[in-house]
Amino acid sequence: MPETTYLTTDELSARIKYDVRTIRERLKDSVLLEGIHYIRPFGGRKILFVWETIARDIGAAAAVDRSAIPMANGGVLHG
Repeated sequence: MPETTYLTTDELSARIKYDVRTIRERLKDSVLLEGIHYIRPFGGRKILFVWETIARDIGAAAAVDRSAIPMANGGVLHG
């Protein structure tokens, strides 16, 4: 069973070199999705980011064709 690494916003900021405020205001809920990239343990307010998923998706985003339009279901529209 693979181990999961949970990070606070400050820890994620240090790893991906984005400001904490940028993560909270621009990335969370647009690029980083609840239940996929982060969780709220025990239904609380605290957010923990799932490092393995974020690392995987950062790499995948770099390889995506920029002429493709991402769709909500995870597919892409080639326009």
